[in-house]
Amino acid sequence: MAQSYIKRILNAQVYDVARETPLDPAPLLSARLGNHALLKREDLQPVFSFKCRGAYNKMIHLDEASRAAGVVAASAGNHAQGVALAASKLGIKAKIVMPVTTPLIKVEAVRALGAKVVLSGDSFDDAAVRAAALVEAEGLTFIHPFDDPDVIAGQATVAVELVRQASRPLDYVFVCCGGGGLLAGMATYLRYVWPQTKIIGVEPEDAACVQAALHKGRRVTLREVGLFADGCAVAQVGKETFRLIRESVDDVMTVSTDEICAAVKDIFEDTRAIAEPAGALAVAGMKKYALQHRISGATMAATVSGANTNFDRLRYISERTEIGERREAVLSVTIPERPGAFRAFCNAIGKRNVTEFNYRYETAAAARVFVGLTVTPGDDSLDALQRNLREGGYRVLDLTDNETAKLHLRHMIGGRQPDDIGEEIVFRVEFPERPGSLLQFLNALGNEFSITLFHYRNHGAAYGRILVGMQVPPGKRAQLRKALLRLGYPFWEESDNPAYLEYLGRLNTD
Repeated sequence: MAQSYIKRILNAQVYDVARETPLDPAPLLSARLGNHALLKREDLQPVFSFKCRGAYNKMIHLDEASRAAGVVAASAGNHAQGVALAASKLGIKAKIVMPVTTPLIKVEAVRALGAKVVLSGDSFDDAAVRAAALVEAEGLTFIHPFDDPDVIAGQATVAVELVRQASRPLDYVFVCCGGGGLLAGMATYLRYVWPQTKIIGVEPEDAACVQAALHKGRRVTLREVGLFADGCAVAQVGKETFRLIRESVDDVMTVSTDEICAAVKDIFEDTRAIAEPAGALAVAGMKKYALQHRISGATMAATVSGANTNFDRLRYISERTEIGERREAVLSVTIPERPGAFRAFCNAIGKRNVTEFNYRYETAAAARVFVGLTVTPGDDSLDALQRNLREGGYRVLDLTDNETAKLHLRHMIGGRQPDDIGEEIVFRVEFPERPGSLLQFLNALGNEFSITLFHYRNHGAAYGRILVGMQVPPGKRAQLRKALLRLGYPFWEESDNPAYLEYLGRLNTD
């Protein structure tokens, strides 16, 4: 059976629509991992993913009657673009059923290639049901995104190029996996020509249909699939792809959303290209596997399989990257509720870079601060910091791996001005985004004023922005303004700001 697939792969026709993509070194990632890391750049295809290979190889083998009737596909986006491009090249009418959750950039790209888009369902599997109905109703030929020998052979041409481009057999090859077409095809070819190479499939934790099937010894259907890595949001691995994966793949692993986000950043730093979440899966897996297994000095490659992502998704990716890279820690720290306590806490933190600081006065007894800190992956500085804080009398709760805290709590800290703090004065302040600026601000205030509200988040801009509320006796307001002017940071009083009054000021029950 393997021999027949090798012949099918070597005879695959893909280059009417696909290009041979480079195998690029990743010097920054290599230095961090202590291994020679290579990136197979399928994000550079005309449709920004490898999917055009399998789609074209399938469609060029259709008979004339099937071509005349037209084709239909179900896809979260990348296969859709591959089918649309192949159909345009071959003069075949195409309908593409896409989940309603598909990023708009992919929907518009499919339409631009001349295919008709039908939006249906929340996942690939929902879309596949609608596509099957169109096959019955209109006599269209279904172009499967992964579970078809010609599609698998087309995707396997990525491995043919990889073998040709590498100077010698690689130690490890990491391949992203949704329904398994790329992994099955590449693994089948690589196992034949590089039998000693370890081939590792990588899935999202919330869409790990292959790992579930391997655990059960048979294909299973996941109840739910996560949609962040929408290109791999598949509930059940293909029948043929699963057979090939069991024969040729050494291991299948999973990575978290945060680890995927960190890999998007890694790819950008080495290539200046922005991979979509599914496109960064294999790189995330390569990083995790190398660290978990303490591998060094090896040569390893990962597929960068796609670059079709909505621009607004980058906001979320950027937010989660530092935590995914273990470069940001999130702590909840309880400090005394008294003037100067903020400054004392910042001194206890030391020269570490503060990425976030959220606080709202609750009671006169104690204050809880939500704080983000830059940390170095792999060292024990965070443990040492927590130990030092506890020894200094602070109560510390590590929230770095708490999804509720990262997704929601950090945006919800606040509340109305309590009745027991008198009149609150609120300022918006800008300061240069450099280490020590936050402490410099607090030092300028001294111990004269009790802070009742504080919000700061590092967004990577040149200037940081703070919203700070203080309990200031009427006779000391001029003193406060002089302190702020002396500091030299731009500031604006926001005590009468309608947004502040509506959500954070004292509740008016009149």
